Amino acid sequence: MAEFDIARTRKTLFEALLDARDRFGRNKVALEDLERQPVTFGRLVLGSLVLGRKLASLTREREHVGVLLPNVQAIAVTLFGLNAFGRVPAFLNFTAGLKNLKAACEIAEIGTIVTSRRFVEQGKLDGVIEALGEGRRILWLEDVRAELTSVDKLRGLFDSWIARRVHAGARIQPDDPAVLLFTSGTEGVPKGVVLSNANLVANAYQVKALAGDALKDDDVFFDPLPIFHSFGLTAGLLTPVLNGMKSVLYPSPLHYRQIPKLVAGTRATIMLATDTFLQGYARAAGENDLASIRLVIAGAERVKEETRKLWEKFGAIILEGYGATECSPVISVSLPDRNRPGSVGPFLPGIEWRLDPVDGIPAGGRLYVRGPNVMKGYLDPQVPGRINPPAEGWHDTGDIVTVEDGIVTIQGRMKRFAKIFAHIQNTEGMLRA
Repeated sequence: MAEFDIARTRKTLFEALLDARDRFGRNKVALEDLERQPVTFGRLVLGSLVLGRKLASLTREREHVGVLLPNVQAIAVTLFGLNAFGRVPAFLNFTAGLKNLKAACEIAEIGTIVTSRRFVEQGKLDGVIEALGEGRRILWLEDVRAELTSVDKLRGLFDSWIARRVHAGARIQPDDPAVLLFTSGTEGVPKGVVLSNANLVANAYQVKALAGDALKDDDVFFDPLPIFHSFGLTAGLLTPVLNGMKSVLYPSPLHYRQIPKLVAGTRATIMLATDTFLQGYARAAGENDLASIRLVIAGAERVKEETRKLWEKFGAIILEGYGATECSPVISVSLPDRNRPGSVGPFLPGIEWRLDPVDGIPAGGRLYVRGPNVMKGYLDPQVPGRINPPAEGWHDTGDIVTVEDGIVTIQGRMKRFAKIFAHIQNTEGMLRA
């Protein structure tokens, strides 16, 4: 494990991107997507400044700007561009249904949504956009790009050489909100999670510090998980890019036949996915399609033994991780030399943790965590603009876990145990009767 310096996390997302550009070189490739047009760190900074300045002219300082885009290079440029000029992207889950999308827009006070005509047409989201557009402005990326003049592009080129000075004009601080993500809340109402710049930068650096030499400068991440989900955002995009590695973005994890072919074409070495998707890729892949994959980072659901066997023939090691949107999201992840099937590895450096005892559960307890990656808080649905922070910085994961030799094992959700206890109590009551 490499040393983790929390002081290094005290920066904005755009500052972290500039640090990566300066450290690893303007000409190193940072991004690629389905179109197979590599984008270097220098071009990513340039594109972010050009698009960001244009979007800034159409929005207010500190405005929550809805972003409804798939995993393509444009979503990364939009993220860094909005951050460069002090706007806060709110990533909208286009699979959540109109009711949840409307609720998210209301909770986050979103008045502007950035999207793409091509995406809306291909995703058959015309009706959704029409409904969301009532009382809100829709900014089509195709139109924004068409309005860019040669002067805009020249100014962007100049800005890229004084990028830190340009960004300083936005006057945003490490603890200011960087993104808004939405999780399912009680009664189906989404909860708005506010992650700061420092939260996201810290989590990207924490993962690299824990992994140490297991992650190499020439690694290529393959990320088919949506950016509106924290796993896809941080583990798939920010962790590689902010640490000088390449991320290959893919718009849907459901394309089981296409993804192995693109993995082979991009020579990706690290795959991010869930157990369900991993089974699909392994079964659909040709003999050598996944041969370049060295490590698989799996999260969101337990990895089955069947899945491990399917991937053994490709020579890849599956490492399970664990996280929560509220923690940016990674809390723990297995390592090649600390890989115990069924567990989710050691805690990331910089994370404090405690297990509160739970009646009826003799081993382990309810996990609470605190650290630089733990969210600023939830948006208050009753008071616009208010953020409700976690009490004393501790986030209640709601999970029952055990920790043995520094390795975390998830036993289940507290809600599931509560249902089991209720069933047992009801059964005992019936027997007594």
